[in-house]
Amino acid sequence: MKKLVAEFIGTLWLVLGGCGSAVLAAAFPELGIGFAGVALAFGLTVVTMAYAIGHISGCHLNPAVSIGLWMGGRFDAKDLLPYIIAQVLGGLAGAAILYAIATGKAGFEIGGFASNGFGEHSPGGYSMTAALVTEIVMTFMFLIIILGATHSKAPKGFAGLAIGLGLTLIHLISIPVTNTSVNPARSTSQAIFAGGWALEQLWLFWVAPIVGAIIAGIVYKFMSPETHA
Repeated sequence: MKKLVAEFIGTLWLVLGGCGSAVLAAAFPELGIGFAGVALAFGLTVVTMAYAIGHISGCHLNPAVSIGLWMGGRFDAKDLLPYIIAQVLGGLAGAAILYAIATGKAGFEIGGFASNGFGEHSPGGYSMTAALVTEIVMTFMFLIIILGATHSKAPKGFAGLAIGLGLTLIHLISIPVTNTSVNPARSTSQAIFAGGWALEQLWLFWVAPIVGAIIAGIVYKFMSPETHA
């Protein structure tokens, strides 16, 4: 239960910090954070939680990460569903807090609410195929970073930085394409509040990250057959 509470709080922080920067700060050009600021915000949520709860739950904060770690032989199958449920609920709580804050401004319109999308709902107008490829590849690379940085032979104490910086880079690459998911819990939390097209396109932001994570787990296990910590 302590692990599940940690995952709930961590995913709440990821959504509130990352999506909050997009909804509250990036909406005002005079603040100057732009795509780069949002990308950094997502990375910082992971860095901060990695050191806050990594020793409790492993700081997955993401159903795709849990699935990828399971495929890589780093996570027990019996914990998979409880972790995913805790992550989705944490994401929803983060989105609810963000909604409560955002609607405190007169004239606020929810719009996409930092949801992920493709086609006309892609920030750069990218197609469904481009979105699918992007989310699979970005999640694959994210899991390779996580599996490598947390390996027993990796330098100690730096995993949180590597993973957080990796997520920042992923956002810098893919915000124009899909608004960056690589995390089904993050996508679900925003889509539920945005509704409409965001819910209709949500399937891609479950399927693609999970596919990318599964492939990464298999590939990394092949590359690194030694016993892991």
